Amino acid sequence: MNLLPGQSLGSHIGEVVCVVAPYEPSISETFIRAHVDRLPARTFLIHGWRPRIHNSTVLSSSQVVLHKIRRLVLGEDLSVEVTSAYVKAFTKNGVDVVLAEYGETGVQVLKSCRQLNIPLIVHFHGYDASVYSILEAQREPYAAMFREAAGIIAVSRAMERKLVSLGAPAEKVHYNPCGIDCGKFAGATPATAPPLFLAVGRFVEKKAPKITIRAFNLVYKTNPDVRLRMIGEGPLLNECETLVRELGLEHAVTFLGGQSPEFVQEEMRKARCFVQHSIEAPSGDCEGTPVGILEAGASGLPVVSTRHAGIPDVVIEGETGFLVDEGDVEGMAKHMLQMAQDPALAAKIGQAARKRIEDHFSIERSISGLWRVIESCLDGHSGTRRDS
Repeated sequence: MNLLPGQSLGSHIGEVVCVVAPYEPSISETFIRAHVDRLPARTFLIHGWRPRIHNSTVLSSSQVVLHKIRRLVLGEDLSVEVTSAYVKAFTKNGVDVVLAEYGETGVQVLKSCRQLNIPLIVHFHGYDASVYSILEAQREPYAAMFREAAGIIAVSRAMERKLVSLGAPAEKVHYNPCGIDCGKFAGATPATAPPLFLAVGRFVEKKAPKITIRAFNLVYKTNPDVRLRMIGEGPLLNECETLVRELGLEHAVTFLGGQSPEFVQEEMRKARCFVQHSIEAPSGDCEGTPVGILEAGASGLPVVSTRHAGIPDVVIEGETGFLVDEGDVEGMAKHMLQMAQDPALAAKIGQAARKRIEDHFSIERSISGLWRVIESCLDGHSGTRRDS
């Protein structure tokens, strides 16, 4: 159990918080791990569509077999087995509040929370509030969840508005952006760094890596000393490699693949500027608040990005970076060229970015905000937890 900075023991310190995720958090999903490790409560993680704790299924093999027989003989829905597993886990561990990571996870645990009268807080992150097929499939389940959830968390102002438009009661929706460990991201020196641009993120449509490459190509035509290094993997990687060859940029663009957080930190220390051309994908998929932009700012890098989702919450145009409209290749190239040609300005903007991240987007601030939501939901919850 951790006490947050400046926090004294309160009435809810020591409550049992169960963090539920659709899968075990990946190395890049530091925000979920931070919820488990940093909240001032007794926390534990359940993950997987068939709930698991410490890689062990909640239900015994005999219970799983029994549910399988009931599905075959009685036509029982699989959700009955899932709900039974959550009820067992919540009861056994004395859970006081459930924090569901992603909207679909909130739907999955809603019945068990209702059965045990445990307050449910649903933490949206991005795609779960934007992808058209998900919103259509989850229209009624989301509506029920919005009615019954004690709290709903949005990581950007745009997401906050979107959730309300989807039917979430405004008084239940709390804006609490993700935060990062600023101590791990520092030391960039844009004033003395070569004109090196860094992009970090999966090669997927909402990151629009091909637009970043096309913008870089325009910069390269004016200043052939510039370089672009891209960290990440994904379905668009092969197309991006082909585009680089077609543009004759093989010696100027380097694809580094998926890398560790430590590798990313070191790359940020070497760069002049961070670039990310986020867009709304054809599927509707949108960002939440991109962690890469937070990490770049904390490192002391200026950011060139887009007016998309939570990015304008982070980047103050002309002060901590530059933003363009989605799809504006020429506008992005213009600001990238400015950063390539004016290292002193890049350093000034990078310093301002560092201060903004420290002041508003630290992991400590994010966890404090999340804990305030949890406390508020516990205070407003009526009744007592029911045993199964």
